[in-house]
Amino acid sequence: MTTRQRVAFKAFGAFAAAVLATLCVDTSAQTVKMPVDPGVRGGTAGAGTPLKGLTADENAFFGDGLVRFADNEVVTGGTNNGLGPRFNSNQCLSCHSQPAAGGSSPARNPSIRIATLNGAKNVVPWFITQNGPVREARFKRNSSGTNDGGVHDLFVITGRSDAAGCNIAQPDFLPAGNPLSGQGGNPNIIFRIPTPLFGAGLIEAIPDSAILANIKVDAYLKTEMGISGHPNAHLSGNANLSANDGTITRFGWKAQNKSLLMFAGEAYNVEMGISNELFPQKRDETPGCIFNATPDDTLNFTTASAPASNSNTAVLSDIEAFADFMRMLAPPTPAPDTPSIVNGRNLFTTIGCVHCHTPSFTTGKMIASGSSTNPSASLSNQTAHLWSDLLVHHMGRDLADGITQGAAGPDEFRTAPLWGAGQRIFFMHDGRTNNLLEAIEDHKSRESEANKVIDHFNRLHPKEKQDIVNFLRSL
Repeated sequence: MTTRQRVAFKAFGAFAAAVLATLCVDTSAQTVKMPVDPGVRGGTAGAGTPLKGLTADENAFFGDGLVRFADNEVVTGGTNNGLGPRFNSNQCLSCHSQPAAGGSSPARNPSIRIATLNGAKNVVPWFITQNGPVREARFKRNSSGTNDGGVHDLFVITGRSDAAGCNIAQPDFLPAGNPLSGQGGNPNIIFRIPTPLFGAGLIEAIPDSAILANIKVDAYLKTEMGISGHPNAHLSGNANLSANDGTITRFGWKAQNKSLLMFAGEAYNVEMGISNELFPQKRDETPGCIFNATPDDTLNFTTASAPASNSNTAVLSDIEAFADFMRMLAPPTPAPDTPSIVNGRNLFTTIGCVHCHTPSFTTGKMIASGSSTNPSASLSNQTAHLWSDLLVHHMGRDLADGITQGAAGPDEFRTAPLWGAGQRIFFMHDGRTNNLLEAIEDHKSRESEANKVIDHFNRLHPKEKQDIVNFLRSL
């Protein structure tokens, strides 16, 4: 290098350093770190326990419901008869076990084992993987071209040792796509993953009036940001309401279910093929595949053999026991605050996330088990830190599933409660990601109500984004 070249090189280096300094870029080893999702929070689960302050009777009903929640169902030959003919799983716990009973999809997918249990001949669908989420499949349209929207169960009882003579085929889920994200396959199929059940009784106890009043809070700011959620209504002209009594529905990805009992009854029949007193008929009545009188699950008035200490719980049907377990299941315990978590919580408010993810509601008066006329102290007048407005919102074309349930349209979903997000593995309605940052970005889509909020998020400093992620993982 000549002397002139060395002088020119030094001059350029000094100029470049000055420019970088002006732009506030750190050229040392201490560069700004990009935000990352630290993943599932470690430590104790902090979930799966009963609400604090339950009475002895309430605890008994909670414990009975938990035991039944973990029961493995069979077709014939056991005490829990009725599985199938079509089903997604053989127990509630298999889908709701992360990080404890009542949670969401576990890290190790139980569907693979269930597919061939008891000699069944099922083929594991392409979107079910060992390290992917538990999924149910819905078809947008029937083969005739008419609207479908219903669940098409993954498995059948054909070949099982307890279902001799039944011969029905699995649905055709091909062509295949990305097995982990569930994207890019058969365009007629959409997926849903299990919703967490923690704190469900507190959600059930929130008065309709509180949900409707919350819509008016910061209404001007919500309108400015394009946010216009509504309750899911079935009655024409009303907002997201039950078709039966006109009250607000609030459970499920589209807030399609009114109560925990309805939620339990539908899941028992849809996910396990077990008919019950809310849904008395099997979803498939193929001759040779119905082995029990229906409904499979009923009240049990023959309790003479039950110990006196639990004769009350023995009377209940399974779906009533499930509902009691969910109703008295405590919300998750968040991690202790740190400066990053506190700042992240404040930023979550500042950029507008709370316009949908409402921090809390106060419950009304609620009876836990229905065994007395006195309101439960554990459910009544409690603050529920659920981080949801329980409304459905337009999430845009990229998240649209093409399914309408009640007044929740093809791209509308209930604001997912965020309590427990710190120990959740999979996110979005179809489990397309296990990364919170990706889940945040997935909120942005053409015609999504979240677009301006995500624009605000994207303008934050990387450390501020990290604080928000740390806050979410603390819940």
